Amino acid sequence: MEILQFDWQLIWFHSYHLLAAFLLALPLGWDREKSSRNFGLRTFPLVAVVTCGFMMIGISVIDNTGGEARVFQGIITGIGFIGGGSILTSSDKVKGTAAAATIWNTGAIGVAVAFDRFEIAIILSALNFLTLLVFKEVKEHAIENDNSEK
Repeated sequence: MEILQFDWQLIWFHSYHLLAAFLLALPLGWDREKSSRNFGLRTFPLVAVVTCGFMMIGISVIDNTGGEARVFQGIITGIGFIGGGSILTSSDKVKGTAAAATIWNTGAIGVAVAFDRFEIAIILSALNFLTLLVFKEVKEHAIENDNSEK
């Protein structure tokens, strides 16, 4: 029986990636949590960490890019399914589309970190957070104007 040896350098390397994915998803989870949305502070960082983890596992155990592409495809599909569950339709309103798009973006953050594309992950996180922050005000202002015209 072979004794499992830990490679502490690899543990640090992977921990660094998982922590980066976690931290980049926190602002998105925080925004959704304070907005009392379907997903929140726990869900978004977990999705980023899990997608990063799945992708790092795929990268480390699959020797060809076709296999990595299948892992990536599964992640995209799975997160799309989760996001689709957050979209609610009632008479004339659709809710949850921003949460669905943000959860999908969070998965992309995790995958970008797994591939050492931190610049992409940072930009995705920042753009998503700014969109949620800035366009919330724009949307509320447009709704107020629309209601005042009626």
